[in-house]
Amino acid sequence: MATPIVEVNHVTMRFNLAKEKTDTIKEYCLKLMRGQLHFDEFFALKNVSFSIQPGEAVALIGKNGSGKSTMLKVIAGVMYPSKGQVTVRGSIAPLIELGAGFDMDLTARENIYLNGAVMGMDRAFMNQHFDEIVEFSELQEFVDVPVKNYSSGMISRLGFAIATVVRADILVVDEILAVGDFKFQEKCKAKMRELLEGGTTLLFVSHNGDQVKELCSRAIWLNHGVVMEDGPADVVYDKYAAMMEQS
Repeated sequence: MATPIVEVNHVTMRFNLAKEKTDTIKEYCLKLMRGQLHFDEFFALKNVSFSIQPGEAVALIGKNGSGKSTMLKVIAGVMYPSKGQVTVRGSIAPLIELGAGFDMDLTARENIYLNGAVMGMDRAFMNQHFDEIVEFSELQEFVDVPVKNYSSGMISRLGFAIATVVRADILVVDEILAVGDFKFQEKCKAKMRELLEGGTTLLFVSHNGDQVKELCSRAIWLNHGVVMEDGPADVVYDKYAAMMEQS
């Protein structure tokens, strides 16, 4: 078996939630210095372990608050785990939050080059692929409009077009297909299938069972930060859906 492209070893993510409400930063800092702040521990992930092989398409499923997005952020390096270790062997194109990585005061044109630079691409590469990005995102008429004036669907399209033109080793997608019309969703799925055929690894979060089964061969079901099931996407999703119907 090949060396995993992603290894998650006994990862725990703990957050401290303040019990008392503070109205200002000054009040918070004063209470903190005086030892008057008390916290509740919240575990978003609890001793999670799994590995992903190069070229696999893996879905993370579970109800809201189950730890899916936190897991993606840990893998993408946006967050560091409280315990455990994540090893990633390859470049990542993360599509985790709408507008993440965008300067909302800049135009789409400016954000294309900004995002390219953040992902390590030089201006010559972005010049070469600029028209491809604009055409895929279908934003020809709005390319010089500040992104803050875009709808969520337009932001989603731009982010997806930039992330997929770079051809990273790992594509991390969190609910990106929940935004936008059916035609563009189908366009995104076709693009992801193309990337998978080219050897890209996909980490996919969605509440849509049809999308999970269509795009992914494997699913990992998280519940309250714990891995409940890890196996074939259709089998695991059906078990998750049955549990949701009973709750």
